[in-house]
Amino acid sequence: MNKDDKNNHDVIDDDLYEEIDDEELVELVEAERKSALKRAHDKDVQKKPKRPFPKWAFWLIVIMMLLNVFAFFPKVISVPAIEFLITSSKLSLQDDIRAYKKAVVVIETGDSRGTGFSINGDGTIITNHHVIEGEENVTVAFPDEGLQNAEVIATYPSVDLAVLETEGKNFPSLDLAKSPVFTKGDPIYFIGNPLRFQGIANKGTIIEETMLPDWKKPVVMIDAPVYHGNSGSPVLNKDGKVIGVVFATLDSDEHGKVGLYIPIEVVQKVIK
Repeated sequence: MNKDDKNNHDVIDDDLYEEIDDEELVELVEAERKSALKRAHDKDVQKKPKRPFPKWAFWLIVIMMLLNVFAFFPKVISVPAIEFLITSSKLSLQDDIRAYKKAVVVIETGDSRGTGFSINGDGTIITNHHVIEGEENVTVAFPDEGLQNAEVIATYPSVDLAVLETEGKNFPSLDLAKSPVFTKGDPIYFIGNPLRFQGIANKGTIIEETMLPDWKKPVVMIDAPVYHGNSGSPVLNKDGKVIGVVFATLDSDEHGKVGLYIPIEVVQKVIK
């Protein structure tokens, strides 16, 4: 993989995240929305002073108050980012999504982190090569089992994949799809650790395959909110089977910014 190709890959965040409860996040966002509306209403019904208070100043105050509410977020959160958090919170109320999340891990390497997922009870984990590049041992964190030591047992830079192995048994895992067949517009789910958050579930649709420089196999474009830290996220079909691994985003002339995933047939060849 040459330098230009690596620059196209999702960049792992520099700092670690703080875990935020899904239901609590929805409540916080909704409460602040209602609070902002109430403040605006109260302001309208108040008797106007002789010198009207500038509207721009009022909205500036509202925005500053909203930013204060979200001050516990590690970075500035944009409106699209808030939307993907709300979507994740709603999806995470589903039993199947909650079950899938148990097999998705945070991978820590020094002061950075990425995503991976377990494919069997022994804790064999699939992730991207660029997530663990240069490491022989890393720390992985399961949602329920907590921190585990993991050894990097195989790397495949040409297809940006790596295999880790943890110590222990009976880890939660995800099933790999047997067939790579998909149709344009098919719905997908993916779970990862973007923007310092843990276990964010989101959804999107398949666009089509595309070829990248120096890649012998096509990758798949998805219309989905993929952010830094989603590298290594499992892509799931409607049946909950893993059909690929998120590894990058791409600015497409035709489709705009899209997510990219490595198809399941490539993953299957790696683990064999």
